[in-house]
Amino acid sequence: MTLEEFAENLRQDVLVRGSDSSNYEVDVFTEDVIEAMTDAGEADGFILCNCDGRGYKINAYNVSSDNDCIDLFVTIYTKHVSPQRVPAADIDRHFSRLRGFFQRALTDNFRAGLEESSPEFDAADSIHSARGDVTRGRLFLLTDGLTSAREYKDVVIEGVNFTHHVWDIERIFRMETSGAKREAIDVKFQEFGGRVVCIRSADPAYEYTTYVGYFPASLLVRIYERYGARLLERNVRSFLQARGKINRGIRDTILEEPQRFLAYNNGISATAERVEFENHGNAILLTRAESFQIVNGGQTTASLYTAVKKDRADVSNISVQVKLTVPKDPASIDQLAPRISLYANSQNKVNTADFSANHPFHLCVEELSRTIWAPALAGTQIETRWYYERARGSYNDALARAGSPGERKRWKIQHPVSQKFTKTDLAKFEYTWDQKPHMVSRGAEKNFVEFMAELADKKPPVPDDAYFRHLIAKAILFRRGEKLVQAQNYGGYRANIVTYTLSWLSHHTAQKIDLERIWKAQALSQELDETIRIISKAAYDHLIEGAQGGNVTEWAKKERCWEKFRTCEIGIPSGLLRPIVTQRDFSPDSGTVRRDGSADMEAYARIRVIPADEWFAISGWAKETGNLAPWQRALAYSLGRLAAQNKPPSRKQIQQGEKILQEAQRLGFRIS
Repeated sequence: MTLEEFAENLRQDVLVRGSDSSNYEVDVFTEDVIEAMTDAGEADGFILCNCDGRGYKINAYNVSSDNDCIDLFVTIYTKHVSPQRVPAADIDRHFSRLRGFFQRALTDNFRAGLEESSPEFDAADSIHSARGDVTRGRLFLLTDGLTSAREYKDVVIEGVNFTHHVWDIERIFRMETSGAKREAIDVKFQEFGGRVVCIRSADPAYEYTTYVGYFPASLLVRIYERYGARLLERNVRSFLQARGKINRGIRDTILEEPQRFLAYNNGISATAERVEFENHGNAILLTRAESFQIVNGGQTTASLYTAVKKDRADVSNISVQVKLTVPKDPASIDQLAPRISLYANSQNKVNTADFSANHPFHLCVEELSRTIWAPALAGTQIETRWYYERARGSYNDALARAGSPGERKRWKIQHPVSQKFTKTDLAKFEYTWDQKPHMVSRGAEKNFVEFMAELADKKPPVPDDAYFRHLIAKAILFRRGEKLVQAQNYGGYRANIVTYTLSWLSHHTAQKIDLERIWKAQALSQELDETIRIISKAAYDHLIEGAQGGNVTEWAKKERCWEKFRTCEIGIPSGLLRPIVTQRDFSPDSGTVRRDGSADMEAYARIRVIPADEWFAISGWAKETGNLAPWQRALAYSLGRLAAQNKPPSRKQIQQGEKILQEAQRLGFRIS
């Protein structure tokens, strides 16, 4: 694929997902690029914020989970089909305006002058709140144009050291089409304070060479300071950031017993595609490591950095044991590195492989997406496929392999870009349907990590044709919801409004929206469109009013926000609801849908008062919707039989039966 073809595909993707709003097209472009960067380990997530004022501009931002690093993004979107050169003066001006937003965000007067219910207020508030912890920052300029190679000096603003990063269409193209999916880290050890003494283990029969030695802690800190989270293997890094804070035990050792650090700490495992060294007697001196990655020891590395930057710790007498593995075939690094990480972290409940694109779940969904044809839209005879992009960039790769221009045109007709979806999209669709909008609101990357962690815990059945059809129905529901919410011109928080709207609808219909009907039509009905419009207004009001003048984005991430909205009564005409749900056992109240709660009583009494028909209904509902584990569906049926025979359940059946009731009610099943 040429650069021009890639740029055209990206432009078409923006047009498909965009609308008549130019600002929205900029948001879609920004979102696409940062998601690709996050997937490649070049960024750590983002929150959109399209803010353009006098002397400042920002399009997205992200504050790390420990408030140590802040990323700010600004976009120059030219819309040119053929990439045009962006003048250096425009780049300088945009970087200056991006720095201007950060400087203003630190002042109380600036925040006071912003509308409290606006995304720009949330961005300024997040920066202001993290001001005492942030030690480093990254300024990213994104553009669909071309830029000239140029170095930008670091700048220090209010004690925060900022680096500058330009991502033009050519650099984005390289990232999306290269096998590495990230720009390689080339560590020249002399630039960071010296060479590293190691011993080498070499065996002609092995497919790799291992170097074992000791890194001065100060050297490791300086390398991490330059490369940040890019230095850490992506899946372990995501796991640590999402699941816990920096290990306090490591920190305490650094501050209180630095002389025992080497004895207490297991060190780090790293990989490189190639190394350079000098012979030094029986040992060697490592001078350079290309494509350097730490695949285990992320907490050790980050703890050392944090102790130096925040606690002013002296690490001059600390050494870190390192095992550096270099494969003889650089192409095998993608298979070798995750396995090193996996086995080094085997004590963890959630393994690194659980987050990988090579997880069997994702492989199965990918296979289904390549074989199942979607029904033709009304008035046409063209069947299409929904393309699951398990590995980012595979859509463009497949298009490029299609051959002649005519074949590529036919391939695009059969696989329209509007029907492409990624791993983070899948997690967003599923968690919205599963009524976890507070998780979706935390961002694509964090939501995906949580989704995969839960997937590992539940060990669900292998996806089949029915699962895929219903997944696509959820995708259609979500993407149509985005269009409908965007058309309401709420002024911001589209992503939060959409996931809260559809989660409420999922809950208050007990997940009985007719997904098969959506799949067959490949569209939503007019009744469902109107229902979404009505709920979205209530969702918007809830998010704005519930924040009470504070940070709406942060409020949307809290489970309490969802719990309060879940119980809201929203007037939905029954004439709208009846056509959009499966009819069995569903009878919405006229004018309002309510969630009925069961009485607060002891577990035994709770189970005994549930009639047999109710247990049978729960079992049937669970089978129809795919909710509950198979053994839970069977237990619900068994409890129904016991109730019909007026026989008491066992203590274990009571305990599990109560959990079934709680889960069914959480998902919106109404217990009479």
